[in-house]
Amino acid sequence: MESPLLKLHGAVAADAPDQEIAAHYGDPVREQRLLEAGKAFVDRSDRGVLRVSGPDRLSWLHSLLSQHLEALEPGVATQALLLTVNGHIEHHLHLVDDGETAWIHVEPGTAPALADFLDRMRFFLRVEVEDVSDRYAVITGPPGDGVSFPDVAGLTTRIVPRSELGEGDLPPAGLWAYEALRIAAHVARFNLDTDHRTIPHEIGVIGTAVHLNKGCYRGQETVARVENLGRPPRRLVFLHLDGSVDRLPAHGDPVEIPGGRQVGFVGSAARHHELGPIALALVKRNTPVDAELVAGGVAASQEVVVPPDTGANAKIELRRTAADR
Repeated sequence: MESPLLKLHGAVAADAPDQEIAAHYGDPVREQRLLEAGKAFVDRSDRGVLRVSGPDRLSWLHSLLSQHLEALEPGVATQALLLTVNGHIEHHLHLVDDGETAWIHVEPGTAPALADFLDRMRFFLRVEVEDVSDRYAVITGPPGDGVSFPDVAGLTTRIVPRSELGEGDLPPAGLWAYEALRIAAHVARFNLDTDHRTIPHEIGVIGTAVHLNKGCYRGQETVARVENLGRPPRRLVFLHLDGSVDRLPAHGDPVEIPGGRQVGFVGSAARHHELGPIALALVKRNTPVDAELVAGGVAASQEVVVPPDTGANAKIELRRTAADR
């Protein structure tokens, strides 16, 4: 559903999967500074919104998802994953319960499939699942009324009625502003910084979206095996990109080490008002941690987000330089 804020003067639509909201309104750098200062909000109304009600909702969601949810206190926001049987991430959920209803927001275009799966798993339990994306919108900015979730850079994400979208005294900032802050915070975004093979350990969401001491759920065997053996095949890295290049690498562009060998792919990239051009990428676990990289043809230095030796019981000897290979 296209946002009405795309009709504002200067609005430029974002790229897929966010084409229904604005990338910016004419001044991306100023918008980013205002957002970071808590003086603007971001329209993220292309995200899907689900509502799960009924007395069995939390214990039921607990049994399906990677997070410990059965004793979730009202108003406490959390994250959870729906995994495949092989432990690959299928959906990334942001969830808060208000005491009567669990409110969930997910990536653009994914709500119908998630709602369909959840509906098929109800059996005889006292739960109801609704995709309410046409009635509710997601916005990010300073704290305010509505169902809320802590977000990057001290911001708050809220679910509000669509009729209230754009109300209030704050000016809008485009999605580019939010994405720059998210990338700078080393927070991976599902379907951009992940692919169909991504497992939770690779992107650093153990503890954030995965609880290691809860009952069985689909995909738990992979999580437990990697936690105990400590060998996820890939790891998330933060990239400082060459600022002398007048373009950003595109989603899916190859990440290479000197000599042209591909070791991963670019997830999302942005221009940060202080850090300059930055990106997140998934690379092979054994990529040397201090190797200079090339991301979509742009030179890049890396910061470790997920260590190569991640896991509880295994430590991998790091190969410090490309010359040591």
